[in-house]
Amino acid sequence: MLKGLKISSGTALANVIVLEKSALLVPEYTITDVEQEISRFNHAHTCALEENRILYEKACQTLSKDDAAIFLAHKEILEDEFSLVIPITDAIRNNHWNAAKATDFQFNQIISMFENMGDEYMKARALDARDIRERLLRHLLGIQNTDLNNLEENHIIAAYEITPSDTARMNLDKVAGFITETGGPASHSAIIARNLGIPAVSMIPDAVHVLRTGMQVLLDGTNGTVETEVTEETINRFLKAKQEETELHALYNTYRGKPTITKDGHQLSLFANIGVPKDVDKVLDADAEGIGLFRSEFLYMDSGTLPNEETQFEAYKAVLEKMNPKPVIIRTLDIGGDKELPSLNLSKEDNPFLGYRAIRICLDRTELFRTQLRALVRASSYGNLQIMFPMISSLEELRTAKAVLNEVKTSLSKEGFSYSAQIPVGMMIEVPGAAVMADDFAKEVDFFSIGTNDLTQYTLAADRGNPKVAHLYNPRHPAVLSLIRYTIEAAHKNGIPCGICGESAGDTKLQPLFIGYGIDELSMSPTSILKSRMEISKLIYTDYNTDSYFS
Repeated sequence: MLKGLKISSGTALANVIVLEKSALLVPEYTITDVEQEISRFNHAHTCALEENRILYEKACQTLSKDDAAIFLAHKEILEDEFSLVIPITDAIRNNHWNAAKATDFQFNQIISMFENMGDEYMKARALDARDIRERLLRHLLGIQNTDLNNLEENHIIAAYEITPSDTARMNLDKVAGFITETGGPASHSAIIARNLGIPAVSMIPDAVHVLRTGMQVLLDGTNGTVETEVTEETINRFLKAKQEETELHALYNTYRGKPTITKDGHQLSLFANIGVPKDVDKVLDADAEGIGLFRSEFLYMDSGTLPNEETQFEAYKAVLEKMNPKPVIIRTLDIGGDKELPSLNLSKEDNPFLGYRAIRICLDRTELFRTQLRALVRASSYGNLQIMFPMISSLEELRTAKAVLNEVKTSLSKEGFSYSAQIPVGMMIEVPGAAVMADDFAKEVDFFSIGTNDLTQYTLAADRGNPKVAHLYNPRHPAVLSLIRYTIEAAHKNGIPCGICGESAGDTKLQPLFIGYGIDELSMSPTSILKSRMEISKLIYTDYNTDSYFS
């Protein structure tokens, strides 16, 4: 039995197709005719854009519009003069590199940037960059793609990694599962698998060599395993598991449209986390009661340049209109630490998580901050907006951020813009010092949202992205839970609500604790909403809301 990382739940019993890609050997030679080589690059670039258009059209026929939109993002990357086209042509002109070497070099810079980020969403963008790099290099080197569009029966696809282009070339109706050597929960193939209900397991060591095309395997995405020896007992277990899956999903759906309430009548809200506007459809489909975290920095990261006020306004407006009247909490720019932004030209730091990031950048580069706040305030007329400041560690920071927001409102009023008279303003509790001072902060804001990811790593001095200390990163550590409980109590003492928007919010084993602490809102992945609502409905609030339970 092979053990990996569970990516998309479900089971599949089918023959394997191993997707082996030939290595792209990038030539090292230098060139003498610069203009001819640039012309060759431009031709390949045009071909890659045309291929991307075809892939998008095909994806629209087989995937949801949201999933197909990955190729619109790829188009933006391909067309990005600042981050891609100009550096490549400059390398050809200045270094006399051949077009393939210049292309490979620039993409490797982009890929390295993404891979060094701790955030899983941004790490997944490295795969997008590798996908685009491969397509562009294939056009430069004259190498054809593998086509899986003509599968005649269900197969499990095994590969080192599965790119958006790979999925667009597959007949997904005939794909029973995915097995990969790399890729996390935020990778494109993982998202596709979950959206289509395709079981998937990643981090299977040497999968493309251990597995063989034609081999029958049992893939268990729920437990993250692959069984390579299939017996009659294996088949019977598979059939039983498939029946249980069907019954479980039918049970989850019975909680659609219902309030989130414990068995003894204690009610709370289940919100969803999103990164980009197109995620809203998944939020609505999951029957979330609001958006508890809109990571606005991804509007900046998906572009080679800083988005202007109008671009941001349209993005925020689209989300607010679709969600109205449900609340939408938008976190202001949280860049730095594990999330780099080339267009800001931030200098390298020895310890970026404790350095120049998030609200610290915004209060230093106030024009950047004002542009975002102007877009947010203007968009408030179109829905139930709440603004949240990240990485607050002092009262001075919070008061300064609020002052800038008030100045922006005054300026917009003078310019004749209308906006909501009531825009709740909150803050993230992710710095241990802020949790300890929660009683003071609660007097200054309208709500708290606890970011358990950073709060855990800061409290335990354990970088969750560092495999050597990852075992120390424990969201269930008593110190972390004590800070969460104290923060919730401080919020309620001062008459404001408190939510949780980190990964722990969707942990059904931690949810009873949080509910016992008195949490008002849990914000999680849309796919976790209905399951969490069902599990919460089984709880008795008074069993957990006692000091004896926590002792």
